[in-house]
Amino acid sequence: MALTVHGMAEIAQLAGRDLGRSRWREVTQELVDAFADVSGDHQWIHTDTERAARGPYGRTIAHGYMVLSWGVPLFSELLQVTGVGMALNYGTDRVRFPAPVPVGSRVRLHAQVSGIRQVSRGGIAMTRAFTFELEGSAKPACVAESLTHFYPAV
Repeated sequence: MALTVHGMAEIAQLAGRDLGRSRWREVTQELVDAFADVSGDHQWIHTDTERAARGPYGRTIAHGYMVLSWGVPLFSELLQVTGVGMALNYGTDRVRFPAPVPVGSRVRLHAQVSGIRQVSRGGIAMTRAFTFELEGSAKPACVAESLTHFYPAV
């Protein structure tokens, strides 16, 4: 169940908060192929199941950026923000992909609010530490700092 905060003052109180973990999400070949079509990245390690079976991982693996893109829907399982005028994705910092994500594996998001600071127009910048955990792996699939700006309703 997602934590819900309302308004700028409650967002500001989230600094240092561990938001927990999302549900597990399965990596399927259909999702990998769809991401390849959208991104234009059809490298064989992602899309050619026969060739990938003979490759270093014994099967296809997910695109790192596909896993990173799951930050939005998985984070929404952890935190819901109401009572603001606008939320903007400001970007990511320090993105790394420590472990390959084989098709058939499962990933979940562990998120922490690592920082809160004021920005222009009465906004709040939230820095979130994202760790995409790979089931059964000591290494995460992806780690990143995700940046979001929230602005009050006008």
